[in-house]
Amino acid sequence: MAEIKDPENTIILETTKGKVVIQLLPQVAPEHVARIKELAREKAYDGVVFHRVIQDFMAQTGDVQYGKKGSETFNPGRAGMGGSSKPDLKAEFSATTHTRGTCSMARSQNPNSANSQFFICFTDAPWLNKQYSVWGQVIEGMENVDKIKRGEPVSDPDSIVSMRVAADV
Repeated sequence: MAEIKDPENTIILETTKGKVVIQLLPQVAPEHVARIKELAREKAYDGVVFHRVIQDFMAQTGDVQYGKKGSETFNPGRAGMGGSSKPDLKAEFSATTHTRGTCSMARSQNPNSANSQFFICFTDAPWLNKQYSVWGQVIEGMENVDKIKRGEPVSDPDSIVSMRVAADV
């Protein structure tokens, strides 16, 4: 298991494919890290599907509005169109590059529209650099991210079983 040096800035993501440990980057995107931790602590991500998973690119999840299995608003056809009840975030673009294992916020064409959805890069994606807010890096379990079922949309998608701040576990 990866050594967790800063439990307050580490996420333990349990997926239907296995555990993934993510080191948060508050020095790069403080507001986005705060949102991820806030939603994780509310257990908002538990049960949320990976609704858009593109081979050799990324796995996207985090639609707590339409993508959360078992909720009243779960709608597989709309997963990826929602967010949370919290306000959208101002972009925190940085020089941090999108490499394998990078965790970054999804958004619409509006740079200041990130809310709850995020993606994990399967491979380097330099065309995303300075256009999306990077908030974390996978430090363990990329082999489990690699196993997530592909599709746009994904039929019978994998999901987040639980997402916790390591300090709370």
